[in-house]
Formats: sequence, C-alpha cells, structure tokens
Amino acid sequence: MQPFTRIEGLVAPLDRPNVDTDAIIPKQFLKSIRRSGFGPNLFDEWRYLDVGQPDADQSARVLNPDFVLNLPRYQGASVLLCRENFGCGSSREHAPWAIADFGIRALIAPSYADIFFSNCCKNGLLPVVLPADVVDELFRAVAATPGYRLTVDLTTSEVRTPEGQVHGFNFNPALRERLLQGLDDIGATLAYAADIRAYEERRRQEAPWLFGR
Repeated sequence: MQPFTRIEGLVAPLDRPNVDTDAIIPKQFLKSIRRSGFGPNLFDEWRYLDVGQPDADQSARVLNPDFVLNLPRYQGASVLLCRENFGCGSSREHAPWAIADFGIRALIAPSYADIFFSNCCKNGLLPVVLPADVVDELFRAVAATPGYRLTVDLTTSEVRTPEGQVHGFNFNPALRERLLQGLDDIGATLAYAADIRAYEERRRQEAPWLFGR
C-alpha cells in the first residue's frame, strides 16, 4: 500500500450529499478483485452518457460534458471535496479502489459512512473530516478559483489553503500510523512476524499434539 504523508494537489468538488458506493462504482464492475483498473468506471453513470459494461472499450464512450470530473479545469485532481455521508450504501471495497485508481489520494467531507471510511484507510486513501461550514467555504473557494489546490498533511493533521488558512483535523492514531507507513491489515500483521513465529514454536513445544506429526 502506498504511504500517505503529505500531498499538495488540485481539488475537484463533488457537490452531492449521500453519494453511495453504487454511484462510486456500479455493481456490474465488481467482478474483479485486482484492486486496479477501476478508475475508468469511477462514477460511471454520471461520467458517461451511455451505459457502461465490464471490459468495454472506454475510449469509445461518450463523456457527459456537465459532470465535474470531466471538466478541463479539474483534470489531474488528487483531492476530492465531498458533502456529508459520502460512501454510504454497500460495503464494497471496490469504491476506494476506483477512487484511488482514478488518481485521488485524499477526500475531504463533513462525514463518511463508517465502512467506507475504514476501507479508504486500508487502501492508502486519506478521508479527512472537516466541519460542514469549513467544507462550504472550500466549495466556494474551489468554484471561484480555477486551479485551486490544497495541501493535505497527515504528519501534522492539517489541511492548508493557498490563502494561508490552516484547518486541523482529528484522526485515529492507529489508522494514522498505518497510513503514514503504508500498512494495510496484512502489512500490519506481518510487522509482528517474528513474534508470531516465536509463539507458534512455543506452542509446538508446549502442546505438540496440536500440530500432528
């Protein structure tokens, strides 16, 4: 998993509350567990004017010119500004996979669905929670300023604006440390590999009948 420490990136605003995981990555694209290749189908029903199908040639599809992520000014965005309850709906891990594969590294919203928040942290995405009034202010700034960029710093737990404003955010210390080190659940477990092997060997000596021949 790619570590997250600090990014300074272009912001794209998704001004819709209660965006669910079926909107983030529709159900027909959930056939793979590779964690990659989902970016072209992120927000598929909003980004395109036709119905997307798995393994279709994405280059031949017609983009919706009114959808925010298709606008030229937001190309290359790495920060997605969202409204409340982002990531609600089903628990599919494909949702953060698609967001990350598209190139987004950090999300900013007043709130997230719990499972989606957890899935983001397990896949190198940073879901920042800021107060609704601060998020409103950021939406206005992004709309008024083409090329608007934010610095999202997990090492200091701060979001910094071009105007010099600093917005601190709280983050679970254990999840923060995992993101900083780029550790998913497996990686965090393997950090204790020596202890696990020592325990297994001790149990083998204490209770050999549990291990067979």
